[in-house]
Amino acid sequence: MKEENTIKIFEDRKVRTLWDVEKEKWYFSIADVIGILTDSPNSRKYWSVLKTRLKAEGSQLATNCSQLKMQSADGKLYLTDVADTEQLFRLI
Repeated sequence: MKEENTIKIFEDRKVRTLWDVEKEKWYFSIADVIGILTDSPNSRKYWSVLKTRLKAEGSQLATNCSQLKMQSADGKLYLTDVADTEQLFRLI
């Protein structure tokens, strides 16, 4: 899978993204998007709690959540929960 990492800016906030050339899809960091939508001080914790609730309800979105390596604030690559555009709309 050939990928291109990039950062998108939305209302002065960064959203980590990744373009998958083979699938021709953008993937977005769920925690980054949740941080923008909720103004939560800890968007990773917010997503963790939400994901647990969604799984308990039997949501396919949380169950089928992918992880890809994305660069964090410290410059290192970590596995990050990501969603494509369709999954993000379902989450919203």
